[in-house]
Amino acid sequence: MTPRDELRLLPWSGPDDKPSYLSTDDGDSHMSRLADNIEAVQLGMAADLLEQASEALGDEEADLEDLRLLAKELFGALRDVLRVATSRGHLLGMSENHRF
Repeated sequence: MTPRDELRLLPWSGPDDKPSYLSTDDGDSHMSRLADNIEAVQLGMAADLLEQASEALGDEEADLEDLRLLAKELFGALRDVLRVATSRGHLLGMSENHRF
């Protein structure tokens, strides 16, 4: 999955919230498949949160604490989706200058 001498940004952070990378020529390796599966879960969770946010924003009686919790969850999902998009954009050959 990663071109030779290129690293894949993984969908999780390392110690001190630093990015984690995978170096492999085998896009079907255990770690590559694990990363693909985690990315799929993260994207699915983000889609579910968007649906919840849509409902909450339409509810004029929504509890402020519930909205804060939803905003916190949306922040985490957006961070994860941005990491996936950055990783996949890099894999597609996009330059560092293209930010999402």
